Amino acid sequence: MGQDGAGINLETSLGYLLKEASSVLRTAMEEVLRPLGMTVTHYSCLELLAQRPGLSNSELARGAFVTRQSMNVLLQALERDGYVTRPAQAPVGKVLPTRLTPKGRRNLEKATAAVRSVELRMLAGLTDSEQAEALRILKAMIHGLTRIDQC
Repeated sequence: MGQDGAGINLETSLGYLLKEASSVLRTAMEEVLRPLGMTVTHYSCLELLAQRPGLSNSELARGAFVTRQSMNVLLQALERDGYVTRPAQAPVGKVLPTRLTPKGRRNLEKATAAVRSVELRMLAGLTDSEQAEALRILKAMIHGLTRIDQC
């Protein structure tokens, strides 16, 4: 409970602290990506495509935590700037699979190094075993909120 007896104690609320950590992480990532002409969403899109070539607009939007409309605008800009390619017509159904270009891969390499430097700063005070435990705990929290109960 908060000091007045209502609500939650923000200093000990895991949900609040996770949101604060997420916000601070995003701000730090934006700071290192800005000189590269990128946003976190731009970087996320390129990283997803490097790891899973051919993702659709909808799949990229889900992976980058944005709307399909926002992802479509970003993909149009990335295609115009030569970072990704998409076929003019869908090979199957309505899905236009997106792929990184060599220019997109080069841009991603720089961005990945910048983002990794932020992650290393974030983890600097933790031992290897603490980092592994934090990863395990975060995955368990995600699983706890996304699992479908089978009654």
